Amino acid sequence: MLDWGMMTGASSPADQAAIAAFLSDPATHGGDVERIDTHGSMVFLTGDRVYKLKRAVSFPYMDYGTREKRAAACEAEVKLNRRTAPSLYLGLAPVLRGAADGFRLGPLVQRAEGEAEDWLVVMARVDREALFDRMAESGRLDADLMRRLADAVAAFHASAERFTDRGGQAAMRWVVEDNVAELAERPDLFGPDRLARLADLSRVALDRHAGLLDLRRDGGLVRYCHGDLHLRNICLVDGQPTLFDCIEFNDDIAIVDVLYDQAFLLMDLEHRGLRSLANALFNRMLERTGDIGGLVLLPLFLSTRAAVRAKVEASAGKDRSAREYFDHALTAIDPPGPKLVAVGGLSGSGKTTVARMLAPDIGPAPGAVVLRSDAVRKELWGVAETDRLPPEAYAPDMTHRVYAELADRARRIVSAGHGVVVDAVHARIGERAALEDLARRLGVPFRGIWLEAPPEVLIARVEARTGDASDAGESVVRRQLTYALGEISWPRVVHLDGDEDSKSKLRQIIS
Repeated sequence: MLDWGMMTGASSPADQAAIAAFLSDPATHGGDVERIDTHGSMVFLTGDRVYKLKRAVSFPYMDYGTREKRAAACEAEVKLNRRTAPSLYLGLAPVLRGAADGFRLGPLVQRAEGEAEDWLVVMARVDREALFDRMAESGRLDADLMRRLADAVAAFHASAERFTDRGGQAAMRWVVEDNVAELAERPDLFGPDRLARLADLSRVALDRHAGLLDLRRDGGLVRYCHGDLHLRNICLVDGQPTLFDCIEFNDDIAIVDVLYDQAFLLMDLEHRGLRSLANALFNRMLERTGDIGGLVLLPLFLSTRAAVRAKVEASAGKDRSAREYFDHALTAIDPPGPKLVAVGGLSGSGKTTVARMLAPDIGPAPGAVVLRSDAVRKELWGVAETDRLPPEAYAPDMTHRVYAELADRARRIVSAGHGVVVDAVHARIGERAALEDLARRLGVPFRGIWLEAPPEVLIARVEARTGDASDAGESVVRRQLTYALGEISWPRVVHLDGDEDSKSKLRQIIS
């Protein structure tokens, strides 16, 4: 608890100027110090620590106008961020009155108690090159890291506190209408006609999905999330993706649908031209959550996130960036239609590699959902993806069940307006025909691809696998080579590692 009776000191920006000067002085820390200013804080980096002083400012969405509110916000920031980054958030430190009207730093504490001129959040300093936005700029992010990040986000969301009295369609409508009102203040920047289109499409989506938004809230999918989940607020700590700097100043921004929280990260990757990484993150999150029902909301969520960034950039005088985010918001709310793609071939033919390569180019952002028969089989059998299955798990009745589940999930995904790639052997004519029939019934384009490679390549690939969902080895490949596959109407492509011609041909097939 905060002891407000003993709170004294700075209560205005003018008062804080002296404190900021004190914190900017190398003599205060016994070494060099760097200052970074944001709209809500002054951040001081020195040695192995970071000190964050919250500005004495009041906005409709963020109020640090009194020292009591700043103290409460400091406590909340440490508490909330320790959910995901406990080693980074060390505690709080008071700024105390020193001799001759100067200041001094008080000891590290865990609660804002006692007399203080102001309060600081104290963090362990992280190498800037370990920040994900820096890693993105230097090309150091990859699909494996995105899958590990998805695991971290999914675990965080799974443990986050649930709310049924917040979120839902009313909360999303508030965000959309607030965006529209603030964007309308800059008709020179966004254009009245284009803004009207964004507003109309967003409202139509809200009306169409109002019931689903409330259903998700009532079902526990509105939780105390991060609220500001983009690459700049993610770093590597001991080699692990770590979320930090969550929203602590406004519960309406932080307590949201888990998919809306994730949408900020997907939008950020997409906006940086990193759709393949967004698709890898998206697919891994879907594997962890199974949230196919939420896919229909993604266009609205991605668009709203981009619109929020557009108004923030505009308020900061970054007109070019604001326009780019606004364009992104318009594109996301009016996405292309879904498409059903099937990738077949014997074990080792490269199905999963090709499916993941093609997925970013299929359907609405951030690309298609990849359904992999090997992973679905393990899921239905109730084991981890890398556990080996007994022979009976590959009996005909189980295989039939796997393909039925793949078709059902594909139906649900396409019906939600999203693209899908089904990655399975598809050795039987009926297995191939089933997906073609499904696409016809749903009224969406279908593309089938049959991958081939020489037997020695197939065997070498399956024998080289480690930590993979597939159990296939040399004996499985040799048995598959004896299959009577029947007529294969899908385009055949010989897929060899590093073959750019085959990649180009594959992309032409799905276009």
